[in-house]
Amino acid sequence: MVIRVYIASSSGSVVIKKRQQAIVGFLEANRITFEEVDITMLEDQRLWMYRNIPEDKHPEKGNPFPPQIFNGEQYCGDYEDFFQSKENNTVFSFLGLSSQPSVKQSES
Repeated sequence: MVIRVYIASSSGSVVIKKRQQAIVGFLEANRITFEEVDITMLEDQRLWMYRNIPEDKHPEKGNPFPPQIFNGEQYCGDYEDFFQSKENNTVFSFLGLSSQPSVKQSES
């Protein structure tokens, strides 16, 4: 399974941008293999993300904001869930990983 972080590259919100950077930076620093999915560029991926976030994680109005994290098709959580798992030192189980994953190969 691949960890996917759904982001919005053209978000006007500083909060969203900082949250996306925090998640991506943590994954990179810990050499956790992941892919970014830009929902502002890929309409089908945006719709997939909205459909696969549990109802209890949807806001009262509108759609959930990025960043959202999935392991394959399994929803892991949003920034708040990620932050809580980081504080509790349970990020690997939050991401659905049993242990330290293989090192992300550096680009040549």
